[in-house]
Amino acid sequence: MNTRQYGCQSFDSLKKGLLKLLQDKAYRNYTIINYRRKLSQLERYMIANDIVTYDPSVGQRFIDDYLSTHALSKGNRQYINTVIHRLDDYCVDKYQIQRKTELTPLPESYTTLMDAYLQKCRDDGNRESTIIGKRYFLREFYCHLESLGCHDLRDADAAIIGRACLMQNNKDGWAVIRMFLRYLNCAGLINHDFSTIIPHFKRAFRLPSTYTEDEINRFEETIDTNSKIGKRDYAMLLLATRLGMRSGDIANLTFSSLDFGNGTISITQEKTSEPLVLPMIPAVKAALADYLKNGRPKSGQPYVFLRAYAPFEKITASVVRFETNKYFGKAGIDITDKKHGPHVFRSSLASSMINHLVSYDVVRKILGHADPDAVKHYARVDIERLREYAIEPPAPSGCFKEFLEGRWRL
Repeated sequence: MNTRQYGCQSFDSLKKGLLKLLQDKAYRNYTIINYRRKLSQLERYMIANDIVTYDPSVGQRFIDDYLSTHALSKGNRQYINTVIHRLDDYCVDKYQIQRKTELTPLPESYTTLMDAYLQKCRDDGNRESTIIGKRYFLREFYCHLESLGCHDLRDADAAIIGRACLMQNNKDGWAVIRMFLRYLNCAGLINHDFSTIIPHFKRAFRLPSTYTEDEINRFEETIDTNSKIGKRDYAMLLLATRLGMRSGDIANLTFSSLDFGNGTISITQEKTSEPLVLPMIPAVKAALADYLKNGRPKSGQPYVFLRAYAPFEKITASVVRFETNKYFGKAGIDITDKKHGPHVFRSSLASSMINHLVSYDVVRKILGHADPDAVKHYARVDIERLREYAIEPPAPSGCFKEFLEGRWRL
C-alpha cells in the first residue's frame, strides 16, 4: 500500500499529529475517537482513488463525495467539515477554534490609501479597537464602490461616492468615510474633496434600557449553579449585574486581577485603558470561589473564565452576550423594545444606585468613567428624582375642557 502524505509527512503522521494536538488541548476521548474515525475514512478514500498526496482540495473532494452519498443531519454535515478543516489547518501549523470568513482581498492601490489614513488615526491616538472598526467601514465602502464598477477610488466621481455611501449597512460608517475622504484630499492623494457630499447621520434619542431590581434578581436566579457551565455563567454575569463590568473586561479577567484576601478586583478597562478597582462583594466572591473550585476546567491559562468545552481557552465577549440573551429568555423577562445585552446591567445598576440616592459622582467612579460629564448620562435614568421637578399641568378649560368632556364637536 502506498503511503499517503502531505508534503514530506505521511498521512498517518498527519493524522497522529492532529489527534495528539487535540489531546493536548484537552478534547474529550469520544471526540478524539470520532476524529480518528473520520480521518480513517478520509485515508481509505485516498487509497480507493489512488491519491498519494493530501492537500485541502482532496479534503474538499472527500467532503463533497461523502455528503452526496450519505443522508446526514445538518449537525453531522458540519462535523465532517470541521474535521477536514481542522486537518487543513494542522497541515500548515495553524489552529483556530472557528474558521473566520475569508475577506475579499482589496487592491493594493486602495489598501495603500486606507493604511495611510489608519496610520494617521493611530498617530492621533485612536485605540486599536477603533482602528479595527474604521477598517471594517472602509473595506465595506470599497466593496460598494467595486459593485458600482469603480475599481480605483481616484477614478470615482461624486455620484458613485454618494451611491456607495447610501449602500452602507451601518450609517455610523458615514463619519468614517467622510474623514477618510477629507484626509485623502488634504494629503493630495485624490484630486477632489468628496467629504462634503457625505450625509450626516445622528441616531434618534433613546432613553437607556433598564431593568428593575426584581427583574435582575429573576435573571440571576434562572442560572443553574449545579452545573459547571452554570457556575461559570453565574460568576461571570454577577460581575455584570452587581459590579457593572463590561463584557470585554469580564472576558479578559485574569487571576492577577483577583485579590481574595483584600476583597478587590483590579483591572485596566479595555474600553478606556483606565485602571479600576472594584469591591469583591460577598455574592461575587462566593460565586468566583465556587466556579474556580468546582466548575473551571484544569488549565494553565491565566484567564479566569474559560470555554466550557475543549479547547479550554479564554472566552470572548460574545460568550457573555450570548449567555445574557439566553438567561433573559429563560427568566421570561419582557424585553420588548428594550436592549438585552450585558451593557444594560450598567444602566440598570446606575438607575438602581441613583434611585437609592447614591450621588452621580460615586456612580461614575463605580462604573469606571473618567469623564466627569459622564454623570449627565445617568440623569436620563434618574426617574424618581425627575418626578420631583415635574410641573403640575393646568386644569383644562374652554374648548379643550369641552373636548375632554365630549361636549365639543368639529
